[in-house]
Amino acid sequence: MTALLVVDAANVVGSVPDGWWRDRRGAAVRLRDRLAADAAAGGPALPVAPAEVVLVVEGAARGVESVPGVRVEAAEGSGDDRIVELVAGRDPGRRCVVVTADRELRERVRALGAEVLGPRSVRRGNGEKPAPGQDRDGIG
Repeated sequence: MTALLVVDAANVVGSVPDGWWRDRRGAAVRLRDRLAADAAAGGPALPVAPAEVVLVVEGAARGVESVPGVRVEAAEGSGDDRIVELVAGRDPGRRCVVVTADRELRERVRALGAEVLGPRSVRRGNGEKPAPGQDRDGIG
């Protein structure tokens, strides 16, 4: 069964001080396109592959369209709540990995059986593996 990879767009783009706050939608589009390129390449740069990639956007980033390889989910309210809904609604036994550094969200999705990785796991896409018990950001 293909894993579910859920990416917290606001958290990932907000983890790099590159001016994303001037164009939140553009930053989400760039992240989506990077994830799509990784998925099209067979997933070697994704933290889990094969995977169905879901990018959750909120606020000013709403309106970003899905593309082949990445389904974009626009949260009506809280992006965190939409991520929890996606994790809770997955098929029983389906592996789920959530990419975020948000501590509260990490706890919520872990309680539902999801694995959690930090933003670097999709920002770098360099294939490095986390140490046992930690993600690529060194968060356990």
